Amino acid sequence: MDRNKLLISFLLIIISLVWAGSFIAVKTTVEIDNVPPIHLGFLRFLIASPFMVLILLFRKNTKKIPLQELPRLILLGLTGVTLIYILQYMGVDLTNASTAGVLINTNVIFILTLSIIFLKEKLTISKTAGITISFLGVIMVVFAQSMNETINFTDMFLLGSIYVILSAFCWAVYTIIGKKLLEKYDQFTVTAYAFLLGTFFFLPLVFQSISTTVAHISMNGWISILYLSLVCAVFGYLGWYYALTKTEASKAAVYLNFIPLFVITLSFFYGETPTVLFILGAILIIYGVYLTQRSNPK
Repeated sequence: MDRNKLLISFLLIIISLVWAGSFIAVKTTVEIDNVPPIHLGFLRFLIASPFMVLILLFRKNTKKIPLQELPRLILLGLTGVTLIYILQYMGVDLTNASTAGVLINTNVIFILTLSIIFLKEKLTISKTAGITISFLGVIMVVFAQSMNETINFTDMFLLGSIYVILSAFCWAVYTIIGKKLLEKYDQFTVTAYAFLLGTFFFLPLVFQSISTTVAHISMNGWISILYLSLVCAVFGYLGWYYALTKTEASKAAVYLNFIPLFVITLSFFYGETPTVLFILGAILIIYGVYLTQRSNPK
């Protein structure tokens, strides 16, 4: 693997770690500050959007996106900002953390499928094996953490599972459409438009009650929101799109399997002990990522 590929791999691992931290930030803000998940999603991008606009203002030679691209930009805002978090939060609420942890990572499979159909990426044996092995590793890692959970397969549980899968599909759509737009425009411009439109689409859902929520957020809550806005949204989304300009969508997607691994690893700092099943799952994730990256697209 050459130096550029190593740098992209490192960037994608850092992004996965950052996004793993977002699950902890969301959990603490929702539970401690009683911030409704939809309000949290709105505040996250309400803060992130002006920063993206400022970045565009200070950059030189930013290429404007013409009006005929508006349908694709609207779809970006809906799938990558608004719907993904509404569906994900509703799904997690109706299922449980372990189930959602596996189902969310079906975005890797969706991205692989859509990249073959719309981006004409090649499906190699090594890539298929890598993505499959890595996803099996995710299942093992999450199962190792969830053996003490009680799962009740009710109609609401099934509905929640569907919501989570739809949120994973939203991220796949956001990734594929963004990959196409990045052939003409830079990641700063595309991300800024997605953030602005996605934030706007939140308004009908939050405008009547957001002021009450904001008035009761603690200092720690605002720190979590700033982390979600500036680190997870601005840095994470820009880094994700930058990586897509340098590698295939399916190869970037497999790094998302590190997210549940990192989330559960962070719990070990609170006194939990990794199990053999967890360690085996982690090895499968890492090996699967390695296989995917060494696959030849030709």
